[in-house]
Amino acid sequence: MLPTGDKAIALARVLALGVPAALLAGAYIGQYGFDLYPCEMCWWQRWPHFVAMALAALAFGLRGSTRLLVALAALAILASGLIGAFHAGVEYGWWEGFTTCTANVGAAGGDPLEAILGAPIVRCDQVQWELFGISLAGFNFLISTAAAALIAVLLRRSKGIAA
Repeated sequence: MLPTGDKAIALARVLALGVPAALLAGAYIGQYGFDLYPCEMCWWQRWPHFVAMALAALAFGLRGSTRLLVALAALAILASGLIGAFHAGVEYGWWEGFTTCTANVGAAGGDPLEAILGAPIVRCDQVQWELFGISLAGFNFLISTAAAALIAVLLRRSKGIAA
């Protein structure tokens, strides 16, 4: 059973901060630990999570506008999930994506041209990793949309309290 009142808003606030933090941590572990370089659409999915974390962190510090900040964080999480759904559709060939590709170029102290030419090119329409037939973009869709829905339910259950 889901909590109500103050406990519901407290849980919503924790989810609004914890879910994007966990998803971003997973993305960076994949990127730097397993060479799963992000494509352009991968980055598009990360930006709303950064926004959600900032809004949720403010919700912990500013007690007067907690509900609004958590609701905005939930919308940012949902936006990332919807971008993930679009990206997954492109990866599986359900629809055509954009034609841009990105490369991870880090030429600090080296030859920039060599860094550009030697950088891996990451296409948005190719699945780099999957589990049970679900790509990372698909997992972002599933987790983010479920988290946004749960936060919305918790906010509704906390209605009527001065958060």
